[in-house]
Amino acid sequence: MDLAASVDDGFVDAVHAILTVERRVIVTGVGKSGHIGRKVAATFAATGTASFFLHASEAAHGDLGMVTTGDLLLVLSNSGFSRELRPLLAYARRQGVPVIGIVSKLNSPLARASDIVLQLPDAQEACPVRIAPTTSTTMMLALGDALALAVMQRKGLTRTDIAQWHPGGEIGSRIAPVDDVIDLDEPLPLVSWHAPMRDIVFEMTSGGKGVAGVIGEDGALIGIITDGDLRRAFDHVLTARAIDIMTRDPITVPSGTPVEEVLTLMNNAKITVLFVTEVGDPSTPIAIAHIHDLVP
Repeated sequence: MDLAASVDDGFVDAVHAILTVERRVIVTGVGKSGHIGRKVAATFAATGTASFFLHASEAAHGDLGMVTTGDLLLVLSNSGFSRELRPLLAYARRQGVPVIGIVSKLNSPLARASDIVLQLPDAQEACPVRIAPTTSTTMMLALGDALALAVMQRKGLTRTDIAQWHPGGEIGSRIAPVDDVIDLDEPLPLVSWHAPMRDIVFEMTSGGKGVAGVIGEDGALIGIITDGDLRRAFDHVLTARAIDIMTRDPITVPSGTPVEEVLTLMNNAKITVLFVTEVGDPSTPIAIAHIHDLVP
């Protein structure tokens, strides 16, 4: 609550400064603030803002060359009095690199050297002796992530934009297009509308997905047959044709649909398999997606 109440026009100014930076947002800090700074830099990078973390102590031993005109420096320090920050702040001033400081004390060297100050509320640390950085670092993380997300929102980035920076892990698998996780070269289990039960069972078995698509005279997908449809038609096993037992107007998704949308559709419809079709043409299947293909 105190942190939210402390946000003022300086936050807006900081967002604007980050949006207009020519090169990179360089995040720095020492100690626990440095650990938080690494996470904040990673959040910026993951949401479309070129960023990296620079350890303030290493900066004074040659890494100042990583900072150049056109960059912006985001400095995290609870007190703002950490001596390790001073060479970096002096160098930034000489190079004309703007500084955003996240700090609690306005009378600190960091606050005085910052072009924009985001002041942390004066709150006690949560540890029993009120010393170990806990409350302060949590607020730093929240404020740093809020900056990154506000910048992302101002840029108008979409889930598709974010997906390109998250190709791995659970996030990557959820937002990847379904085409990336299914076999587009796998033969489709398709039968004609007048196919007898024997052909249907053969196609479903050879495909290994427990399903067969039914196509009309023009090759368009007009239905789907599942294991359940076969069981319900068992009494007509000698006479039934595909068109007699199929489910009409099957649920499909167009090529390029994100995996998480496909999974949501499957869960809502209580199905485990569906056809992927050409974009703009749900009657032309190009692949088949089973829930086991989509869940890592």
